[in-house]
Amino acid sequence: MRERIAQFEVERIGFLNASGQLLEELPDDIADLETIKQGYRLMVLTRLFDARAINLQRTGQLGTFPSSLGQEAVTIGFALAMQKNDRLLPSYREHGALLCRGVTLCEQLLYWGGDERGSDYQHARKDFPLAVPIATQCLHATGVATAVKLRGEPQAVVTVCGDGATSKGDFAEALNVAGVWQLPLLFIVTNNQWAISVPRAAQSHAETLAQKAIAAGIASVQVDGNDLLAMEYASRQALERARAGGGSFLIEAMTYRMGDHTTADDARRYRDDDEVSGHWQADPLARIRAYLVEHAGWKKADEETLQADCQAELEQAVADYLAVAPQPPEAMFDYLYAELPQAYAAQRQQVIDRRGQEVADE
Repeated sequence: MRERIAQFEVERIGFLNASGQLLEELPDDIADLETIKQGYRLMVLTRLFDARAINLQRTGQLGTFPSSLGQEAVTIGFALAMQKNDRLLPSYREHGALLCRGVTLCEQLLYWGGDERGSDYQHARKDFPLAVPIATQCLHATGVATAVKLRGEPQAVVTVCGDGATSKGDFAEALNVAGVWQLPLLFIVTNNQWAISVPRAAQSHAETLAQKAIAAGIASVQVDGNDLLAMEYASRQALERARAGGGSFLIEAMTYRMGDHTTADDARRYRDDDEVSGHWQADPLARIRAYLVEHAGWKKADEETLQADCQAELEQAVADYLAVAPQPPEAMFDYLYAELPQAYAAQRQQVIDRRGQEVADE
């Protein structure tokens, strides 16, 4: 005897086509033009920040930096849907989400400049620092979500990873426990088609990455990640569900990494320029700008004012960052433990003594 005991499907959500035209009427909760303008401003600022950070790295004023060029709608979309008391555990390309959550440009520059004071957010105190290791933040997020659930707090947790991270055991383990414990946790999988130099086709034979949540008993959806409105809508629905006790959710955000993996990478070694140029037709900034032109009377003067304001904010942040005095060498020990073990304490003192000797010898 054969009988079907289960059947699954993956839905795809999108509201705007590549030209910024509506594919269907917008739900009321994401149609507010002022919120859309806020999102667009954050997208513009994020893109300008990306370009400036790369220039700083190239001139030796910043460490290795990962651009989010082309992915702005993903990070800002879900961040707009979050409430202040929700918790964010990002990976390392969520510059726009951090801005939306209140992390300053200067703090982000400090982090990428190798200064751990950049992780000491003055406003987003409940959010976690950036996670460069792949998928480890997904497991951390299950711990945070478990604490939130045990305390009965009406909050949700968001964690973000890339398409390559879905091949890691950490990701699968996090999904499994999130499903079993019905945690208030939203997984955002930013499918930018490349895990450094490994293309999506070589990572997984699954038709979608969203379906990886099904085995864990977690609902999922695929979203046009270049559509700010679709990302905000899907995230808002998932977060409201999580806060109400509906369990975890996964969003696969379809987008494309327009730049190198980081400033230590040269993507021209493994992908064609024609492939990259073709994806500019789906530019998330151009798409939402076209929507504002049609539905909010956005004019050339509005765009010029926005660009000038964002540029001025960015230049002030860069000036503030460059004016921060570097920490002494012994600061490398100060962010490892709540109480430094004696072995490290002795090494820290050696560094202090050597620095003092060097100053005396000058």
